[in-house]
Amino acid sequence: MTFSNYMNEWLYGEEGYYKTFKDIGKEGDFYTAVSTSSFFGASIANHFYKLIQEESFKRDGWLIEVGAHKGYLLCDMIQWLYTLDPTLVQTLKFGIVERQEHVQQEQLKYIEERFGSDIEISHFSDIDEVEVDYAFVVANEIFDAFPCELIKDGEQAFVTENVVEWKEAETELLAFASTHRQVKGEVAVGYEEFALHMGKGIKKCDFVSFDYGEKFVRNDFSIRVYEQHKTFPLFDEELKLEEAFKKADITYDVNFGHVIEAFEEAGFELDKYETQARALVRFGLIDILEKFAKQATQSNYVREADKIKTLIAPTIMGDKFKMVHFKK
Repeated sequence: MTFSNYMNEWLYGEEGYYKTFKDIGKEGDFYTAVSTSSFFGASIANHFYKLIQEESFKRDGWLIEVGAHKGYLLCDMIQWLYTLDPTLVQTLKFGIVERQEHVQQEQLKYIEERFGSDIEISHFSDIDEVEVDYAFVVANEIFDAFPCELIKDGEQAFVTENVVEWKEAETELLAFASTHRQVKGEVAVGYEEFALHMGKGIKKCDFVSFDYGEKFVRNDFSIRVYEQHKTFPLFDEELKLEEAFKKADITYDVNFGHVIEAFEEAGFELDKYETQARALVRFGLIDILEKFAKQATQSNYVREADKIKTLIAPTIMGDKFKMVHFKK
């Protein structure tokens, strides 16, 4: 099978890695910005609030998360919006794009733990089911979880019984890669369809997403396996694919040039592409921390400040992760 089919089976097939809830953070295989600090979601919500102030019709729109895990990010955003303006939770509508029913139930359970019956969530199996006048859509680390093909020197990867083999590449695959001056590395599959689906039913949209990667390809492999915070490049001799298959996470650096191209072709306009550090500071992260300092103990302030350093430090998440904001 092609590598994209293999990766799809690894992550989303029967008993695939994402078919059950995985711990995120210290007890899991990896950290995310969401698991690092609730101020991540608060900062994005702060940005959304500014957009609402600029165009008041947005206060009657939707806030929707894609790839929500248990719903931590969405809840952190709702919490901060309530802090800024309690009336917003009455006018805004909230949704999650999630096709697995058992995951939906876990999300509803967590949201009830956070807010009781005060917040109502609508679930959508696919983003193309969202047919609304306006939506602010947010996602964290979803583009790196799209299946990808692997290419090098005119060949592409196929997998047989957890063994990677190289064969002559499909002409269309090489033609697409050449538009990005790519001869080696990962070529994501599905960005175009996702962008088209998002634009299908949402008349006006702000889409904000964070992920790790660059705007231009490096012409090298970044694909790797994460297991209990240990990283194994796919072609590492120590990595045994038959043991990691469906048991560990598999991911790669995002080609944001490809993401931007897919969304622009679907009718979106690129509003901003920048590092996570610049985006969060622009969204108001430091201001939020200063407000927190006025009502928190010194020890709690120091603890949260340390978490925020993880989000914006250049050597940790700050520069490696990027934010992309599209408008339609």
